Amino acid sequence: MQHGNIGMMIEKASNLLLKLSRRLFEDSEKQERFVEALMNPKSFHPCILWCQEKPEYSPFSVETPTIWQPQFIDRLSFGEKPGQHPLHEQGYFYCLDFSSVFAASILLTIPSPVKLVFDMCAAPGGKSVFAWKSLQPELLISNEVIGKRLGMLISNLKRCHVSPSTVVTKDSSVFAEMMPFSSDLVIVDAPCTGQSLLAKGEKALGCFHPTAINKSANRQKRIIANSAYLTAPQGYLAYMTCTYSPEENEDVCEWFLERFPQFQAVNMSHLQGYQSHLTSVPCYRMFPQDSLGAGAFTVLFKNMEEGEKKEVDEEALSAVWMNRPLAKVQK
Repeated sequence: MQHGNIGMMIEKASNLLLKLSRRLFEDSEKQERFVEALMNPKSFHPCILWCQEKPEYSPFSVETPTIWQPQFIDRLSFGEKPGQHPLHEQGYFYCLDFSSVFAASILLTIPSPVKLVFDMCAAPGGKSVFAWKSLQPELLISNEVIGKRLGMLISNLKRCHVSPSTVVTKDSSVFAEMMPFSSDLVIVDAPCTGQSLLAKGEKALGCFHPTAINKSANRQKRIIANSAYLTAPQGYLAYMTCTYSPEENEDVCEWFLERFPQFQAVNMSHLQGYQSHLTSVPCYRMFPQDSLGAGAFTVLFKNMEEGEKKEVDEEALSAVWMNRPLAKVQK
């Protein structure tokens, strides 16, 4: 009986995946390739972000870079195991999926100087490290509400010598009240159903079920709405997921722009080939059948309002870890 129930669950999940593929792609060949990428996952090239200066001679075999790949990122050849290299433990680089590089590449368009970056859903730390490396902010604040994920976030920031940085653990609503209009950039790498995990050969139970998708979308809307209040006038809000459902991606963007008309989505010329056809909002998708990474969705919003950026009192944040003396971020 138990085997019968498992079989029914697999069949139901397969049917939901097929329905999703038809929503995402009009072309039947693209639908088939998408489903194949999830049902029979293949390995992707390992990828590293150089936190410290690259060695003169790379210890790894490196692939030809894409047009949206920054110089501090290397996509390695198959067979390379960067996490086992001594330079990893010494904090020279951070290992991440190439889909994360795609999503975070929108941050490369943000003009300098950047004083404060706030990463709302930071663990395990990849987007925080990317923002620190690419933008060199005067302060990076990384937030994580799930206690069991805090350790890995702090460990990665410490190992990679990310400075100056502060780790906090509060709900997004607390920061909306505590530090409104303060951040030059707020990153929302939103918690999602994690459908792209399947493309890596990992489990994501119930990730196609409508109930799970709607629950996730409602949580994302709450987080991005709170994050909007943190974003300074003329500041930026980056929204990203590692899932495919339109409810968690394009639909959230359209809801957000309707709710917060002072924000505009920014066109990304370097990602034009990845523009989502499911909305008129300039947002961008990578799919696993492209063979670069497991998949990602990304969009950058700008707060078009004029006004003064607010000051943040770091001491009031009750940081759980920091690598700089207590101080106030200046206007």
